[in-house]
Amino acid sequence: QVHLVETGGGLVQAGGSLRLSCLASGHPFSNYAMGWFRQAPGKEREFVAAIHWSVGMIRYADSVKGRFTISRDGAKNTVYLQMNSLKPEDTAVYYCAADENPPILTPTTTPRNYDYWGQGTQVTVSS
Repeated sequence: QVHLVETGGGLVQAGGSLRLSCLASGHPFSNYAMGWFRQAPGKEREFVAAIHWSVGMIRYADSVKGRFTISRDGAKNTVYLQMNSLKPEDTAVYYCAADENPPILTPTTTPRNYDYWGQGTQVTVSS
């Protein structure tokens, strides 16, 4: 059974940085894509970033390009989301997700295509 645990959320002022971590366990992840999504109160869950674990192809939402960076450490089975220049509109619960059958070239951005989800970590950006 795949298990995902996010850590690293918190309260930060606008312009600040946070790094989220997602520890993955329970299965070899070499053929998976790993994604970060977020959900603000009253809004739908939205795509933030994704990376194909072995190929390394990456996608970002337009709203975070140039500010957020997704990466993975195979030895630690961990995916990271480095968030810089944070804005109040980045405030949300951030979720890590795993797609066990990703497209060949680039990870998908659709939440329903992801098979496993973490419990989420709250990120709050104050103005």
